[in-house]
This record gives sequence, structure tokens and C-alpha cells, in this order.
Amino acid sequence: MPQFHYQCVECAREFERDAVRYLCPECGKQFEPGQPLRGVLRAEFDYVAIRSELNPAHPDWSTIIAVEPQYHPPWPVGDTPFFPVAALGERLRCPNLYVKNDGLNPSGSLKDRASALMVAEANRLGEYRIVTASTGNAGVALAAACAAAGREAVIFAPAAAPKAKLVQMLVHGARVIRVKGTYDDAYRLSLEYSQRYSGLNRNTGYHPLTIEGKKSVALEIFQQFGSRAPNVIFVPTGDGVVLAGVYKGFYDLQRLGWIDTLPRLIAVQSEQADSIHHLMQTGELRNASSPATVADSISVAAPSNAIMARSVLEETRGATVTVSDKEILDAQSLLARTTGVFAEPAAAAALAGLRKIEIARVKPEDSVVLLITGHGLKDIEATQPGLDFPEPVDAAWDAVKPILS
Repeated sequence: MPQFHYQCVECAREFERDAVRYLCPECGKQFEPGQPLRGVLRAEFDYVAIRSELNPAHPDWSTIIAVEPQYHPPWPVGDTPFFPVAALGERLRCPNLYVKNDGLNPSGSLKDRASALMVAEANRLGEYRIVTASTGNAGVALAAACAAAGREAVIFAPAAAPKAKLVQMLVHGARVIRVKGTYDDAYRLSLEYSQRYSGLNRNTGYHPLTIEGKKSVALEIFQQFGSRAPNVIFVPTGDGVVLAGVYKGFYDLQRLGWIDTLPRLIAVQSEQADSIHHLMQTGELRNASSPATVADSISVAAPSNAIMARSVLEETRGATVTVSDKEILDAQSLLARTTGVFAEPAAAAALAGLRKIEIARVKPEDSVVLLITGHGLKDIEATQPGLDFPEPVDAAWDAVKPILS
């Protein structure tokens, strides 16, 4: 059995595992839909006891995963590729550059990690229905994980969510409610649904296991990088929960005594959805007025985990950077042409951020990781406008030869 309790990241109150389900009972009272979450909970493990059980060379990560292995759905998640990208690194004068390609998870995104753990928790609690709000990837991941486990997924998605992602939700049998509004509207409605009906709410940040699920990507990076932490990680950032998950994995490793220093985390946001960047630059928390961006997975007006994200960036000596849609699409093309990795626009934002960040933040000797959070096939429509489709020619060499000359 995992040895942990929950702790509020704001007031530091501690709670036994089943004493709370979502937010801190006290700080959570301050939360209002459309505003950042208050009283987000973090799983704190018995690191001293776990340290004596774990072998750093061949760690059994289940000892620091917050749901027992027997409850996990039969749906293999994780162990995604981690590899150096020398040609791209040389081009960017960043010789120690690596890619962690989470677009090769079962449903094509890092969100599979959180959804798998949430389904495991539903299995443990005997809950049949799981609900979430999603611009696409979280809903797809939940639909697939629920299908594997024989659970029901209810997904509130903005009407503007990419068709390819809606198709993925529907083909896995999810009940999809398309909302005429933003992700934040869908988030609010999903919370209301949970209050009216039974089931488990998977909303990102709202349930602490969404952060716990996403932390596994950090544990894998540590193991794949020779049992050490890289210097810098670029993280595409919308609501701030992936950022918190990456931090939490390395936080656990530091508490275990396996690393001395946390990686510097760089949160990359769209210029249109820049609330966390604005908070870090000015100290002022304000919603993005027009969060529409080609990078739908990080299109958020009111980032749910902004408060924790700020703390994470401060603790890791990190930074934020914003990128335009053009910079994102240019990075998507560059990544594909130099590494063979086709990333969806939100994931390609990691590379766009590296191309734009001040040189003082990334030194030539730094080991740098681009966290690729989703596969490019998630949203082909976003990529097509930048491509020149060749006109068909007659099936004869005389017709082909002029094209080649």
C-alpha cells in the first residue's frame, strides 16, 4: 500500500488519504469557478521508509504512485522514448538537447498518465462514472482509459475542440457534451455535473491524482537519463498542471535523496493564453481575455493551477516565456524535419520557447529536455495551412521529369 497523505499547498494542513477527495476543505472554500483553484492538494509520501525499499538502479515506482497496482486499468501507459536530438541541438547551439516524446502514449498524449491513475482510483473506490472538462487530450485519454477498464466517461468539451480529438472521444464510447463556450465554461459545467450526479471528477488540478499521474513522466526522465536530473525542461503550459506534475516527480526524487537540485522548469505559454506568464512578470493574476490559439491544448483563460505553478517556478528557479501561433507552427515544422517527431502545436510550443528564451536561462553546457506532450496527428487541421500540397501529375515519366529538374 502506498505510504502517503495529502497536504494543502497553501495552508499545509494534512489529511489522510480518504478524508478528502478534491480540494483542501478550508482553502477550497475560496475557490470560485472561472478563477484559479484554491487549496490544491499534494501527495506527501513516507520518503524515509520508501528510500530503504527502493533500488535507484532498478526502481519499482509503484511505491511512490498513489494507487495500488492491482487497481490500474489494463492499458499500458508511459515508458515513452527519451533520446538526444543532435542535429536540432547543433542548429540551436544547444548541444545537450533531448526530447521526451509523450505523444507515443496509447491515446497520443501525456494526459494518458493522469487519466490512467484516475481510472485506477475509480476502480479502488468502486466509482463507475468519471467526468472531466477538456479541450481534447484529457478527454481522449479518459475515454480510452475508461474503455479499457469498463467505466463510463463523461466529457465536457468546448465546441471548438479539434474534430480529430472529438472523434477519439466518441470512438472510445465516451458521452461527450459540446459546450458553446471556452474550456473554462466546460470546466464549470463539469463541476456542476459532479455535484448533481455520482462519479469521480477528473478535472485537472481539482483532483490531486491528476498531478500524481503526470509526475510519472519526470520519474521516467530521471531513469532514462542515467539516474540523474537534466538541468532544464521546457514544458508547454496551459492550466499549469503538467508543470506541477513534472515538478512533483523531481520533488519526490529530491526527498528520496536521489537528486540534489531540481531542474529549472520553463513554462511555455501561448501569447493568447498567458495568464501564468503575466502572473510571474507582474505579480498580478488576471484571466486571458481571448485565449484562442492554434495550440488548443494550452488554450486556457483562467489557469486552474496558477497558484501552484507560480510556487513551482519560483522553487525551481524557472521562468516563463510566451510564443505566437506562427512561432509554434514554425517550431512544429522544425521539430519534424530535424528529429522525426511530429508534435501537435501545443507540444511544439516547447521548442518555440527554447528558440525564444533569453540565452542567460540556457547555457551551452546545460542538458535541456523538450517535453513533447502530444502527437501531431491529434490536430492535422492546424498543420495543413502551412503545407504546400503538390498537384497530381500524369502517371508517366515525361510528366514527372519537369518537377524534378
